[in-house]
This record gives sequence, C-alpha cells and structure tokens, in this order.
Amino acid sequence: MINIQKFSIAFYLAQLQRLKYQKLKPTYRTFQPKKGQNGFTLLELMVVVAIIAIASVGVAISLPNQDSVKLEREAQRLASLLDSARAQSRASGLLVKWRSTEQGFKFEGLLKNSKSELNNLSYWTDEGISVVEQKVLVLGPEPIIAKQKIILQLQDQKIEVATDGLHPFKVSSIQP
Repeated sequence: MINIQKFSIAFYLAQLQRLKYQKLKPTYRTFQPKKGQNGFTLLELMVVVAIIAIASVGVAISLPNQDSVKLEREAQRLASLLDSARAQSRASGLLVKWRSTEQGFKFEGLLKNSKSELNNLSYWTDEGISVVEQKVLVLGPEPIIAKQKIILQLQDQKIEVATDGLHPFKVSSIQP
C-alpha cells in the first residue's frame, strides 16, 4: 500500500513538472479581430450619436421656460398678498386698495402701525414683470367684493390673477 502511495505522489509530481515546461493552450476561444479591423465602424458611431441627439432634444423640450416659471411664481405671490390684504381689510373694517405702480405695486388703506408685511411690500421679485392694464383693486371690507382681475406680463407671456368676489384669488394662464 505504501508503494502505491509513493507511486501516486511521484506520478503527480512528474505531471506538475511536465506542465511547468509545457505551453498550455487555452481551451476556450477568444475574439481575435481580423487584420486591419480596429475600433468601431462608422455606422455604429453614427447610431450612438443619433441616440444621444434624440435624448438631448427630449431633455431640452421637457425643461420649462424660465420666463414662464418666473411669471407663475410672481402671480402666485401676488394672489397670496391680495388674499392677505383682503383678510386684513375685513378684520379691521377699513377699505383697502391695491394699485399698480411703475416699480411694482402698493397697498393703500392698511393700518400704518400694524406689523403687517403688506405695508413694506411694493415690488416685483423679478425684473421685467408689469401689469398690462393699470387698475385699482378694492379688497374690502365687505366679505363679498366685485369680480376683479389683473393680467401680469413678462416679455411676451401673460398670466391672470382673478377672483369672482367670493372665492380667493386664483392664478390662471392666458392662452395666446
């Protein structure tokens, strides 16, 4: 039994020695390009460029226009300010008016000594915003006021801030 083990170990060591000096060829096939075939074909590159161009157009279309975002934000701000002034008018019993000016707007009739921020706000947050028609809005003190609207403009885009007199001011876009 010992001789068989010695023979097995000796045979195994001989096999290792032979493998050491012998070049082994891989048993799997590797991709070998033909002579002169390096890189990508022109068609493959054109397909990749076309895919990137289509993706860029999709992203560019989905981005909103910055002017419309500014105008929407300013209209929402104005609607909130008008509703706040309307609530203060009802609470104080004083007649409060909103008037557009060249630099922005102003509220008239609010209590001077109140801690209301409406006394200090009189400007648009973004330059270029204007009111299409110079108007004076009466915001109270009655709970139901007349139907009123203001149209804001930034370059060629317009948006409307309006109330039916019973509900709060709402912002709605104007379709050209």
